[in-house]
Amino acid sequence: MSATTGPLPVIPVAVARWRGREARVQPTGAIPDDPARWTADQAVTALYPAHWAGLVRLAALLTRDASVAEEIVQDAFVALHRRWARLDDPAAAHGYLRTSVVNGARSAMRHRQVAERLRQPGPAVPAGPEERAVQSTEDARVMAALRTLPRRQQEVLVLRYYADLSEQEIAEALGVSRGSVKSHAHRGMAALRSALAGGLEVTR
Repeated sequence: MSATTGPLPVIPVAVARWRGREARVQPTGAIPDDPARWTADQAVTALYPAHWAGLVRLAALLTRDASVAEEIVQDAFVALHRRWARLDDPAAAHGYLRTSVVNGARSAMRHRQVAERLRQPGPAVPAGPEERAVQSTEDARVMAALRTLPRRQQEVLVLRYYADLSEQEIAEALGVSRGSVKSHAHRGMAALRSALAGGLEVTR
């Protein structure tokens, strides 16, 4: 599913279905500038077109599966809609979505690892157009080397260098301290340079 463009963005299909309504629900009335005054529908309507593509890209980088990435992001918007009235800081909704996506990607990867251990070997599934698009924007050798790192180091490096988050934002998304983020980033970059020894230099 792709982000919808146009003068009136729609509430995501998953949210509409969860509420038992039509798949495409048009927002009613103007959306207030102050997020604290948004209803759950207005929040998702405003945040979905602004952040959908970036969150899907983040989830795809973490899971290496574009279709799973879209499902993870849809689930994050559904969860946001469900708990909007209980959100401590509506202005921090993007951070809530990002954390939900990281947690969803972790869960998907754990499930994949279990499934791969149980599944008999079979022919490789061809990459879809979205996966090829993600792969084409990143150097294949760097991404392959990144996958050899421990999961937390992968998450920190993806959030820092591909999602362009600050150390504080990464710490909030992962539920760790800034010091831990710095430590994982330092060790991850060292391991990545070692894996790429003699190849493409990582300087960021």
